[in-house]
Amino acid sequence: MAGLAESGSNPDVDLLYDINGLAKDAPHWFDRIVEFVGEYGLLLVMILLVLGCWWGVRRRPGGAEEAASSVAALVWAPLAAAVAVLVNVPIRGFVERPRPFLDHQGLEVLVSGKTDYSFVSDHATLTMAMAVGLFVANRKFGLVGIGVALLEGFCRVYMGVHYPTDVIGGFALGTAVALLLSPVASMLLTPVLRAVDRSPRMGWLVRSRSARAGEREGFGRGARHEVAAEERDLAA
Repeated sequence: MAGLAESGSNPDVDLLYDINGLAKDAPHWFDRIVEFVGEYGLLLVMILLVLGCWWGVRRRPGGAEEAASSVAALVWAPLAAAVAVLVNVPIRGFVERPRPFLDHQGLEVLVSGKTDYSFVSDHATLTMAMAVGLFVANRKFGLVGIGVALLEGFCRVYMGVHYPTDVIGGFALGTAVALLLSPVASMLLTPVLRAVDRSPRMGWLVRSRSARAGEREGFGRGARHEVAAEERDLAA
């Protein structure tokens, strides 16, 4: 991959300079904001999105099976991110692509101390894996998450620590892991969440009290309707 780091007609490097050049023209305070957002902030936003979606899912009326499968899909989102980063370890070691600022002069590097390899971007992998996992569980939250992941990828190039292809590779890796392993994860996690739902102490993690009360109320109304129907039949 070192050959890709050559300047000139390489669009990867040209785009790197174009995006990173924005950091040179921006005010210092803005670069500091992007530095924090790109290094920590957007990862935190992704975690909050998953937690926000979980909070809504557990309060949604529905049966135990539906709640367990929905929460299992949400649990898979951060697990998918962790698996994708582990898969990236041998990829980085095999490709051994240096960070762009090591091969190119004149870049505005906003984060120092990056000595590991560049391809693929861990941040892009993490955020996209979580976003796609979240999309499988909830379309609305997932679309927001995908937007956050795209912004994360832009920030990594803006900060001068990744090539655009590092980010694209991270997006592809995170998406592949989240989608391809989702059926297996659901098959393994759903029974676990069903057991958690039956637990007196931990059941609130899957369904809130209001959701359980709504389910019981629904069952009660259904039973009353059946009795009334039987009484009408007998009277007829």
